Amino acid sequence: MNKKKAIVLLSGGIDSTTTLVYALNQGFECYAISFDYNQKHKVELDYAKKIAKKYNVKEHKIIKISIDFIVNTPLVNKNLEVPQYNKISELPIGLSEVYVPARNILFLSYAIAWAESLKAPYIFIGANKDDYNGFPDCRPEFYEKFEEMVNLGTSFVDSKQKLKILTPFINSTKVEVIKYGIDNGINYDETFTCYNPINSKPCGKCSSCLVRKEALEKLID
Repeated sequence: MNKKKAIVLLSGGIDSTTTLVYALNQGFECYAISFDYNQKHKVELDYAKKIAKKYNVKEHKIIKISIDFIVNTPLVNKNLEVPQYNKISELPIGLSEVYVPARNILFLSYAIAWAESLKAPYIFIGANKDDYNGFPDCRPEFYEKFEEMVNLGTSFVDSKQKLKILTPFINSTKVEVIKYGIDNGINYDETFTCYNPINSKPCGKCSSCLVRKEALEKLID
């Protein structure tokens, strides 16, 4: 019996790794896709490679895209510093200072093109509830509308099997995501979550580091 094919967006971090494991647990044949967009935390791609290999994905592609023209985010603009904080209560409310304009739109577009060529009608992405505030392209309504658009503008429009963008943790907190992962054998020391690594090690003070630390501590407590 042929397994259902799925593309999983894999950054090498907590959410995408957990989403990959979830997809595998659901019986999908998984193809992983990662992106090199000259991000300051490009070391995450080394982790993505190892994770893809560990979980025996069918194929892992790393797509290089140029978004150097986007100048208002410190993740790609070398002249801007990634904000640093001492504690999570200092994080700003509203649009994240490290938000990359249209990043998930770009990533999903590449994933959809690959999915269409493979006739793989499922795409998994690891957005979660804690991302809603700072990242507008992580909200449920975004994925719902994007899926609707794709099914009007690709060959899926004439297919019996429409494309599905699956967000299994969209209503879960970071703590709940990690709990699922731990319950399913994920070693989060093998993942990478930092926007401003120093010598390829987490800085400990960016928003990503602080959110990760708080979620892990809550589980220990």
